[in-house]
Amino acid sequence: MKAFIVSLPLSVVLFASQGVTAETITFPLGQQAGAKRLDLPQRGASTTQVEQHYGAPANQHAAVGQPPISRWDYSDFSVYFEYDKVVHSVHKHVPGAIGQK
Repeated sequence: MKAFIVSLPLSVVLFASQGVTAETITFPLGQQAGAKRLDLPQRGASTTQVEQHYGAPANQHAAVGQPPISRWDYSDFSVYFEYDKVVHSVHKHVPGAIGQK
């Protein structure tokens, strides 16, 4: 037990005296669309406004859940609605686009 009592403070001192290092890792977030930037529907826009500005969607998914959430798919992006208002718009994933130069 005495050896443990002596070795514990020694271990703490040795550990604390070591320099703390960290590696910074960066991820290229938001570059999935590359140079092609799309004007996406903004939060709060109505289904009527979205359809007037972007045209009819290629596919409409029925609302699910409570509150009802529906999705409209366009060729390059998808729009999520709560009732008839935009809550989120996202670019479609482009495989292999991240990290390419």
